[in-house]
Amino acid sequence: MARAIRTYPDPVLAQKATPIAEVTEEIRQLAREMLELMYHNDGIGLAAPQVGEGVRLVTMDLSGPKERTAPRVFVNPVLSGHAGEVDSEEGCLSVIGYRTTVPRAERVHLSATDLDGNPIEEDADGLFAICLQHEIDHLDGILFIDRISRLKRTLYEKRLQKWLKQKERTSSE
Repeated sequence: MARAIRTYPDPVLAQKATPIAEVTEEIRQLAREMLELMYHNDGIGLAAPQVGEGVRLVTMDLSGPKERTAPRVFVNPVLSGHAGEVDSEEGCLSVIGYRTTVPRAERVHLSATDLDGNPIEEDADGLFAICLQHEIDHLDGILFIDRISRLKRTLYEKRLQKWLKQKERTSSE
């Protein structure tokens, strides 16, 4: 695997991704690599910016992280029809060692295309709706920690700085 998951505070994670004009072999290869990386890291969703690619592409497999039986790829996904509200406990492959509760819409409508250019129109609820919102946030340069209180965010950043310093000391020994 040549690609790696980018982690906070990598600036690529704060940039808005651009739409994919045409699904090329490179985009298909990116999707394959993203699925492989997502599975390797026990994730259930991954957005292209998380691997340093500023395009609107999401991979997901809600059967995971261990099963790996239902891979999905969404090109240029858009959500509409947000309804209800639910508190979701979330973590992220790009936000090391942190989980917290994030408010999300309970139901959403997904519009996207697949890798063959076929349209996808689907209503989503439960984990599917939450995961879609989380991954599409990545496409808009938003991390789940951007949706929490300033206090929780500050505490996380302090913990991250301690961890990075510890890691730095360990690797220089």
